[in-house]
Amino acid sequence: MLTDDEKERKWVTGLIHDDETAFVALYALYKDRLMRFALKFVKSNEIAEDIFQDTFAAVWQNRRFLDPSLPFSSYIYTVMRNRLLNQLSRIDTETRLKEAILARAVEMPDDTDSRLADTELNALLRQALGSLTPQQRTVFELSRIELKSHKEIAALLGISVYTVQQHISASLKTIRKYLSGYAGFSSCLAWLFYWLKP
Repeated sequence: MLTDDEKERKWVTGLIHDDETAFVALYALYKDRLMRFALKFVKSNEIAEDIFQDTFAAVWQNRRFLDPSLPFSSYIYTVMRNRLLNQLSRIDTETRLKEAILARAVEMPDDTDSRLADTELNALLRQALGSLTPQQRTVFELSRIELKSHKEIAALLGISVYTVQQHISASLKTIRKYLSGYAGFSSCLAWLFYWLKP
């Protein structure tokens, strides 16, 4: 009978040779512990799930470079940690940007100005969305406008949760870059950048 370490090495060896059953076994073995690890930092089940999915997508993509003689746990935690650090860095950057926008925000003096700002904001958002690919826009609108979860979007479009996450990440990057030139536009941008959180 194989020990737990021997089973894991066998699965890693299988993974290197494209064995999807071995991949699923490792995925199941590490899911709960990696989710607990991620939740210590991000405090959101959905974000933790996305990071976990992204971690194992990277494992599959880089499976040929694994060394079954080395502990898989050290490798998987390193991959997960790097993705967590990237996520936390993005959150910190967006928080500082939102704080800067709010610090410069001015109160709208009357309803006419508010309506004008809303019209301008909607036009700006439409332009930003127009810079996305059709698939990115579909996924982004399902997520941010229809408020569907990543799993719901994946099921609806027949794609993986990882692909949904990739589309949303790419969309956020494109939209934030587009809007970065309008940081002084109005106080409404503070809400828009909040809406564009991961």
